[in-house]
Formats: sequence, C-alpha cells, structure tokens
Amino acid sequence: MGILTIVKKYLPISIILVLGLALRLICINKPDGLWNDEYVSWMIAATPFSHGFIDAVKSQCHMPFYYLYLKFFMTFFGQSDLVLRLSSVFAGVLSLIVMYLVGKEKDEKTGILCAGFSAISSFLIYYSQEVRFYSVLFLFSALGLLYLIKSVKHPNKKNFILYAIFNSLILFTHTIGFVFVFFNLVFLSINLFKQFKKSIITLWCSIAVVLLGLTPLVIRIFTTQSFSQWWGHFSISKIGFLFTDYFSPLLTNLTNAPDNFLYAKTLSLIMIIPTIIAIGCIVKSLIKNKFNILLFLTTVLSIIVLVLASISGKLVFITKYSIEIYPILIYLACSGLSSIENKLLKNSLIILYSMLCLGYIFLAPYSAPKIRRAEGQKIPTDILRQINLKQDDIILLEYYPANRFTKYFDFSDYRVVEIQKGNFPKYLSANTDYSKIYKSGKDIYKEIFKTNKNSYFENMLQKDIFDNLKTGQSVAVVVLNSVSFYSPQSMAQIIENDDAYNKTPLLFLVFSYIKNETFNEMLKTLSITNFAQKGNWTVVKFTKLNKTGLN
Repeated sequence: MGILTIVKKYLPISIILVLGLALRLICINKPDGLWNDEYVSWMIAATPFSHGFIDAVKSQCHMPFYYLYLKFFMTFFGQSDLVLRLSSVFAGVLSLIVMYLVGKEKDEKTGILCAGFSAISSFLIYYSQEVRFYSVLFLFSALGLLYLIKSVKHPNKKNFILYAIFNSLILFTHTIGFVFVFFNLVFLSINLFKQFKKSIITLWCSIAVVLLGLTPLVIRIFTTQSFSQWWGHFSISKIGFLFTDYFSPLLTNLTNAPDNFLYAKTLSLIMIIPTIIAIGCIVKSLIKNKFNILLFLTTVLSIIVLVLASISGKLVFITKYSIEIYPILIYLACSGLSSIENKLLKNSLIILYSMLCLGYIFLAPYSAPKIRRAEGQKIPTDILRQINLKQDDIILLEYYPANRFTKYFDFSDYRVVEIQKGNFPKYLSANTDYSKIYKSGKDIYKEIFKTNKNSYFENMLQKDIFDNLKTGQSVAVVVLNSVSFYSPQSMAQIIENDDAYNKTPLLFLVFSYIKNETFNEMLKTLSITNFAQKGNWTVVKFTKLNKTGLN
C-alpha cells in the first residue's frame, strides 16, 4: 500500500478526530469549578478503598464503574478540575473512532459520517467536558452497538463475548441502562432466533425467572411517593426536546425542559432545521430495511418505558439518561444520509447541517463548550474569600454541607453550621422521621410553610448561631438560589394552589422557607455588612454590631 493510498484512506477520519478533540477542548477549564454532580464524582473517586469507597458508591443511585475509571485516571494524572474533565474528553474522542467502526459495518462513507456527526454533536461535546459518566456511557453504548451489528452479521463466540462485555459495562455504569440492554437483547434474539432457537429460549426463560423475583422491588419503586424531584414534573414536551438536544446545537433538556416545546426562545432555525434533517435521514434508513426498523424499535421501546416511569412519578426522562440510544440514532441518521442517491442533495444536507452546528458552537455565547454551570461549587468559596471573614466567624451553609466545598475552601478557621439536605428536618420540626418525610414530606411541611412563626426553627437558630455570637462577629449565609428562590409572597401563592404545590419539588419549598426565615431572624438583631450574588449563589454577611453601630 503506497503512501498516497494510506493518506487518502486515513486522512478523513484523522481530520475528524482532530476536529472532535479541538471542539472538546474549547473552554474546558471552567472557572466556576465543579457543579454538584461533578463534585460528587470527585468526592467518591477520591475516597480511598480502605476508607469508605464502597460505602460512598452505595450512597449514590448509580453504578460503580465510572468512579473506578475516574479513580484510575486521578491516580496517574492528579485531581485538578482540568484533569478530571480530560477523563471525559478521552472517552469522548475514543467514541469517535468507535462510531466510525459502527458506520463502517455498512460502508466507509457511513463510517465517516457517523464519526463526523459525533465529532460536532453539541450534546456529546458538552458531556465530554463534564466530570460525569455520560461520555464513558456513550462509549460503551457505541461499542455495544458495534458488536451487536457484528453479532448479527457474524454470529461467533468472539462477537457474542464482546457484545456481552460492553452491555455489562453499560449496566455497571448507569442505573437506567438495564432498560436499553433489555431491548437490545430482544433485538439480538429476534435476529438470531432461527439459528439459535434453543439457546435463546433458555436465555429468556432465565431472564423471566429473574424478573419475576424482582417484581416486589419494581412494585415498591413505582408505588413509593418521591421525596424530591429536582426536575419537577413530567411533560410530553420532553420527548420533543430529546430529539432537538441530540440533533441540534442548542441544548435545552440538560436538566429542566420547559413545559411548552414551541416556546419562543428555541423555536428557531438553528434548533429545528438540523433536527428535521436528522429525523428525515432516520426515516430514509428505515424504508424497506427490516434490520434498521427493529434496531429503531429498541430506541422507541426504551423511550416508552422511561416515559411511563416518569408519568408514575419517577422523572427519569431527561436526554442524558437516554444516551444509550444515541449511537443507534446516529447510525440510522448517517445510514439514511449515505443512501441518498442524489449527490447534490446529499452534499447540501451535509454542508447545511455542519454549518449550522459548527457556526453555533463557535459564534453563540451559550454553545455547548461555553455553557457555564451556575451551580459551580467554587463560586461561593471565591465570594467567602472576598468578604473578609475573621477567625471564629460563623459560616451558615444552606442546602449543601461543608464537604461539598472543601476542594476549594478551608473551613478550619471558622465555625460552620449546616442546614442541608440531610438534616433539615431537625431544624424545621421535632419530627425527624425520615421514612415519613420520604413518603409524604409535602403533607408534613405544608402547615409549617403556612405558619408565619415557627418557634422551633427560631430556637434552633438561637442555639446554633445567636447564643455563640459576640459583638463584632459575623455570620456568612451561603444560599443556593436554584433551590431557594421563592419569596414569602411566592411561597404563599404556591401553598394556596394545590396544583402548583404538588408540582413544585419539596426541596425548593423547604429551602425557600429556610432562607426566608433565616434572613428574617438575622435582621432582627444583626446588620448586613456584605452582599454578593453570582450564578445561582448568594452570600450575605451579617455582623453583630455594638450599641453605637460600630464594629
């Protein structure tokens, strides 16, 4: 093979890899630090095996593989925020190679399209910069798809083993991965039933026995009232936002998609045109292609299950939670695009799609690599350094405990009081029965929210703060606005409206109430000497002044 032949063969994929890497390195060193979920990733990965690593993993709702991967990465390269983000970049770039191989199972052109699409995907770029497992999960899903196709085309032991390994890694990375893996197995079974009838019947009989044994757990999950839903209630618009997040450069459903899909901000050409192109290509790939139709059904059925779970009160229908289906959608879109016979039409669609995606990435202030999480844990610590706290001043943390900030701040010189997700019941009332709160938290607290005076909460503040405060000392209150943003007037309106009350997450109500009551009590005896607001954080410094009003 001559040099020119080699260059011609590998140049397109090489350019795509360089482009994909470059896009994932834009603005990667986020100045606001890790946000909550990322911070948890670091906390768990940084925990030594001998000092609670297993317990730390158990405390989360997700599986352990990613934390092991991140721990391995940290061991060799350190624990800076940049290094942590590069662990996701690494998985993201590897995914481009795998998607090339996935498409190549059809033909070379489809392989190049799959890699190119993945390289410029805003959704993948965003999660290739985040210290969470989604970039790794996409990689495993792409590998699972690769060996699913290989297993159908060439059903041999090697392909089956690799298929099983990568699907197992999906299960050990993401809790909701079992939904996708289940339908993935259904797809494989349908395609290979004639060849391996007895083995497949045995397999599904075994799965049926396992599922039967898990029935009580499933019933419990779907019948238990949710304690807190960060993302609020489910709306049908989230299905539409799933496809626009995957196929347009404008990301909407990262956390909380609006109830109305056709809301003004996102009803734009940049959002709609790439999505229409991609969906049109998917439809093209399904025409007279039984294999692609069945493959597409695995994504449809996965979506239906997540929708049903969300309707039942377990809001799991968020784009990132469905990332396992994304390699399939990319493959189908690119397969359909490559099969368009009209070269002018095909090339025009490729150019238009690429221009819209790349143009938005480079020119828009809120493109995927430029998105800054307003919840970054470093933001309040930077403020705390600027407000001139003295030794033994009090730092009151509302919503997160101190260990969520210790990567960026040393609390050892101050007295720390925490009213956080894990202990707020003891501040609000004498009832600290967490089992009751998890079942009917809103019912327990509704009367407290309605009361203008909560003597129990006032006494707790007195005991933990005011009793220990001397003249000249300060209290710095750190508030996360995204969960404590309702004014007393807004709270009253929500509480009086049953529909609004039921839709509002409990933690939003709890910490809005705590913030309002805290500020009210502080202002009775203390003076505001500093106020700062940045991102989703507010830090207020209250100082106890002497009788002359001087420190």
